[in-house]
Order: sequence, then structure tokens, then C-alpha cells
Amino acid sequence: MAKATARHILVDSEEQCQSLKDEITGGADFGDLAKQHSSCPSGQKGGDLGEFGPGMMVKEFDEVVFSADVGSVEGPVKTQFGYHLLEVTSRKD
Repeated sequence: MAKATARHILVDSEEQCQSLKDEITGGADFGDLAKQHSSCPSGQKGGDLGEFGPGMMVKEFDEVVFSADVGSVEGPVKTQFGYHLLEVTSRKD
């Protein structure tokens, strides 16, 4: 069964999500921004969500995590929780 590890930053607005993505593209550290801005408790761990399989996260999240390139920062991804930036840190198929 496929497994992935990922980290994310959860914020309330698409604009804030895009702004954080621009900061990361410009060299800012994903983990530091997660600690500062993420409304998810995982933010205190740099956004780390640990390992999970398909179906363990919401559909929109799963679709990105199990298709995006490892190491790429994807988003904004809208879910019922808000807007996410996602970084797939590893994946086993």
C-alpha cells in the first residue's frame, strides 16, 4: 500500500497561502513559516504530519500528496479546514 509523509501550512485565506508560497519560493524555510503561521497543531512541528496512506486525509489533500513530485511545494489547496500549502517529503508506492 502507498504511504507518504508530508508537511503543511494551514491558513484561512487563499491570499495568505499564496503569499507564504511566494516566501518559500524566495528561500524562506517551510518549517519556520509553518511554526509562525499554521493554524493546525502540526505547525509547532514545522507542519510535519508524519506518515499516512491514501484515504487517511481529506480527498483534496490526498489527491495532491499522492500525485505531486516529492519535495515540491503545492497549493493553495482548499479543503473544509481552509487553505493548505503542502510539501510531500517522501512517498512509497
